[in-house]
Amino acid sequence: MSSKLLIIQPSHYDSPLRRSVVKLRRRQLVPLVLPYLAALTPEGWEIALVDEAVRPVDLEWPADVVAITAWTLSSYRAYDLAAEFRKRGRKVILGGPHVYFYPEEACAHCDAVAVGEGEVLWRAILEDAAAGRLQAMYRARQLQDLSHLPLPRYDLLDLRPYGLVKTFAVQATRGCPMKCNFCSERLYLGSGFRFRPVADVVEEIRHLPSRNVLFAESNFGGNRRHAMELMEALIPLRLRWSTLWSLNLCGDKEFLDLAQRSGLLHVNIGMESLEGETIATMHKGQNQPQQYTEFIADLRRRGISFSLNFMFGWDTETTEVFPATLRFLEEQKVPVAYFNLLTPDKGTEYYDRMREEGRIFNTNEIGRWPGQPCHIIPRNYTPWELESGVQRLQRQFYRFSSVARRLPLPLTPSAIASWVLNLSQRRVAYCREGDFSEY
Repeated sequence: MSSKLLIIQPSHYDSPLRRSVVKLRRRQLVPLVLPYLAALTPEGWEIALVDEAVRPVDLEWPADVVAITAWTLSSYRAYDLAAEFRKRGRKVILGGPHVYFYPEEACAHCDAVAVGEGEVLWRAILEDAAAGRLQAMYRARQLQDLSHLPLPRYDLLDLRPYGLVKTFAVQATRGCPMKCNFCSERLYLGSGFRFRPVADVVEEIRHLPSRNVLFAESNFGGNRRHAMELMEALIPLRLRWSTLWSLNLCGDKEFLDLAQRSGLLHVNIGMESLEGETIATMHKGQNQPQQYTEFIADLRRRGISFSLNFMFGWDTETTEVFPATLRFLEEQKVPVAYFNLLTPDKGTEYYDRMREEGRIFNTNEIGRWPGQPCHIIPRNYTPWELESGVQRLQRQFYRFSSVARRLPLPLTPSAIASWVLNLSQRRVAYCREGDFSEY
């Protein structure tokens, strides 16, 4: 008789007061972690996969082992699910990015914690679980060879909640060669920059039931040679693909030409700030503010849909940063922008410095709830001014008059992508509590 394994990607709670589980009717991006963990599972296990955002969790499913993968946003929900399954006598394993930074906390809520990459740990954990010798803590060494990774088991995932036009996540690289001092992602993804053989990535894409792909990378062009080889191989596949890369690549004409030819639909870029002093503070030397206008004009001329990330709360800023950023984005007709509060993520250089200076508050709640609450004491304005400044900026950027001025008519795939992103971000901007007057 085979053992039964339930793998869950939990949703999250809407607020500390109501603690209602956030549910979606559908979403476009198909999760990668569930079918990939299923692919790593050895024979002899009956597997069920649940993406709780779109499907309910059956607490009575007769699992021998329940595996829950958690981000910090979903950690409270993960702990509550773990408690329910343990009440029913199930063995519970917790993993994911949250567990990497909070392994001792997670240990109190489960039977075993998995810290690190699943390829190294997963088989051993399940063998121990089946033999009744499950350990409390498993830590993986970094996987050096990313060749011959298994194909995700999408056959085990109910794909109906992901709409008619599904986008599948593919990971071609891990890590990031940059060392921005606020970024925690490069920590849990491991040091250095690793990449899969191009032939392996192409083989995975050929098995997908869609031509819409998100390369779920920290930095798609972190190794230019590998990225160029991959994009050349994508051309005959006729994909529409999206990803994230560093701003400096926007000055590489050969790179952009090949990205266009291979089917690039949308790229997300971390611009972070318009101010050179702020860029230097965050150790993001690959960004040169004097090049911003040129790079944006070239992307727009090519018809490439793109989005820019900004981060506010640096000691070098004053409240003038909010209207100045809005003016720049509207003048440059930037299609999509994301506005973030600087958050001191555990493990980062920025977190350590702010903690030493006594400028972090509600430390245990960082990242636990949706929205963007302030967790720092800024140098040149109050926490409330930071929160309200970002919220007001977001609302102003996504008002209909701004959208109409910035975006071309939705007559091309890239223009349609920009309109869809603007409308979704408008819903996010205007569902926030509070009302802020215009600049």
